[in-house]
Amino acid sequence: MSYYIGLMSGTSLDAIDAALVSFSNDQPVLHHAINYPLCESLRENIQALCTPGDNEIDRMGQLDIILGDTFAAAVKQLLTDADINATQIHAIGSHGQTIRHRPELEKGKCFTLQIGDPNTIAELTGITTVADFRRRDMAAGGQGAPLVPAFHAAFFSTGTHTRTILNIGGMANITLLPMDTKIPVSGFDTGPGNILLDSWIQQQQQRPFDYDGRWAASGTVNLHLLDTLLEDSFFQLPPPKSTGREYFNTSWLQQHLNRFSHTLAPIDVQATLSELTATSIADAIKKHATESKELVICGGGARNADLMQRIAKKLASTTIKTSDNYGLPAEWVEAVAFAWLARERLAQRPGNLPGVTGAYRPVVLGGVYTCGV
Repeated sequence: MSYYIGLMSGTSLDAIDAALVSFSNDQPVLHHAINYPLCESLRENIQALCTPGDNEIDRMGQLDIILGDTFAAAVKQLLTDADINATQIHAIGSHGQTIRHRPELEKGKCFTLQIGDPNTIAELTGITTVADFRRRDMAAGGQGAPLVPAFHAAFFSTGTHTRTILNIGGMANITLLPMDTKIPVSGFDTGPGNILLDSWIQQQQQRPFDYDGRWAASGTVNLHLLDTLLEDSFFQLPPPKSTGREYFNTSWLQQHLNRFSHTLAPIDVQATLSELTATSIADAIKKHATESKELVICGGGARNADLMQRIAKKLASTTIKTSDNYGLPAEWVEAVAFAWLARERLAQRPGNLPGVTGAYRPVVLGGVYTCGV
């Protein structure tokens, strides 16, 4: 059996997701998966590099190697836990850690940048590594994101009804899968997923995330703040569109909080941020997925009970499930997707969806870093 490994370090910076995957009749089979923690100093250094600062090139160069080493360590831990030899792995698909994503710049100047040196990963693991997935799509006129909808289309499409896939990671994105497979798949980032929720509780309580959304559930939504946040121009932009930590972050939130003459209770801000994520998701689905009556949710946000309840309340006529119902645990879908994208790259098959990213044609994604001489 030939295995692939998918590596995903997302916007939330909580850990590296590593998934061991095989494919049977073109369908993924998840054999084992781990969360490989990022140490606090590494997380802080990545966060610092996500915003403009001094000595960026030197800091980026060093962090690129350190993070590549950490990705390699995650692979080795996964192989040990699964009792699998590196020689059994056909390839690693590594998304890398995004430190800048600028699709909104004028044509010819937009760019995206991920670190986590694939040369280091390949050298330290002895496994061919596929990385740098986003930039070829950008070169073809696309936004370079979101990329996981191509995997959603391959795995979740059905010829019986229209289905929407919602991924709630640091950012949230939707994939619209038409019942008629001749109609192009579409999708886009809806805005913040977990990023503001995680950042706010880290700032206020020094906790990595709001477990089960309990803190948010205990607060009261401030409707004035919610309306103010929803006025942001990103939510009104037509697709294709994508975003990241460099746009939605604590500085963005603080700018809005500064407009209030009094200090809001932190717990109420958390409740409002949860409502913001749910509202922006529901509004996007109501506007762009009117024919869809089924919503399949994946990503870490699928484990946030408060957030799930808010979404369900806003989409009361929609059947809502998680990807667990279809054989893939919600928290591992993105990592599995990058194992699949590595497989597509080695098979010389396109990995982007122009209807999602805005590229003018399908292109093969990713650079291949072999471990041979």
